[in-house]
Amino acid sequence: MQAMLPEMKKHRLELAEVYSKALQMVNIQLHHNLSVLHALKLKGRKVGRLRFKKEGRYRTLNYNQSGFSIDGKKLSLSKIDLIPIKLHRPIAGKPKGVLITHAKSGKWFAIFQCEHPSQPLPSCNKSVGIDVGLKHFLSDSDGRQIENPRYYRKTEQKLKIAQRSLSRKRKGSSNRSNARLKVARLSEKLTNQRDDFLHKLSRFYVNYYGLIAVEDLRIRNMVRSRNYAKSILDASWGKFFKLLSCKAESAGRIVVKVNPRGTSQEYNHGLIDRDYNASLNILELGLAGLGRPFEPVETRPILAPHQVPASLIIEAGSPYPSG
Repeated sequence: MQAMLPEMKKHRLELAEVYSKALQMVNIQLHHNLSVLHALKLKGRKVGRLRFKKEGRYRTLNYNQSGFSIDGKKLSLSKIDLIPIKLHRPIAGKPKGVLITHAKSGKWFAIFQCEHPSQPLPSCNKSVGIDVGLKHFLSDSDGRQIENPRYYRKTEQKLKIAQRSLSRKRKGSSNRSNARLKVARLSEKLTNQRDDFLHKLSRFYVNYYGLIAVEDLRIRNMVRSRNYAKSILDASWGKFFKLLSCKAESAGRIVVKVNPRGTSQEYNHGLIDRDYNASLNILELGLAGLGRPFEPVETRPILAPHQVPASLIIEAGSPYPSG
């Protein structure tokens, strides 16, 4: 399809107004999506068809390798011109591409893809086991129990009211557009709150521990439960584990996943808090999987679990007030 682009521009003049590399990246993405669907079909999975995105639904432009530059506080894009931007942090490394996205909330974002070497943290011999849950977001083997912030539960009623209002608006009307924008902004705020909490918590554990042991949970199977599905999805354990792994890889840390079977039922460390006991079992399994010794319970202090409010993680970026 790449070879067809010059001919298509002659018949569809609006394509000539788009930077050529951005058009090529759309073709590459389309080919990738078709390949994935074909591979799933060969494996016996039931797959549908790609749906054409009409005007207003395609929200991303990909400037790969060229066609963009940064001039002070402005972003220069080929075929578009200079755009004022707000850099929320300095760009690290060499920019190799930029994604221009239009969020459903109406905001525009420029996401820079940069190439820079990883920066491992100083070596650390400390290890920790983490048991995630619903009562507490997590309990670790050092006795912390991090409060579950339950962002969706706190926003659920506002979302219901906004979505109900949206459903009553006539399609194509300006009132419906305004109502849709309100729902999008509520959803965006919810996602930002959750991501902020998960990023700061995962950063703390990667900074302070050389080895982090977690359970290898099958979350997709767990959310089939009608009683707990909403709460499990609200907690976002999967995203937390993903952020832990990504940050650990860059920092030279180790994240090991263990079989969750029996971690909450086996009391090998005395009659202690159930979640704290599970975190100790997870740490023991993680160390055993790497051939490292686990300090026997008789020689290590059994800590009384202490509660850490989610607000402390958000404000200080750490379970400790000093950060």
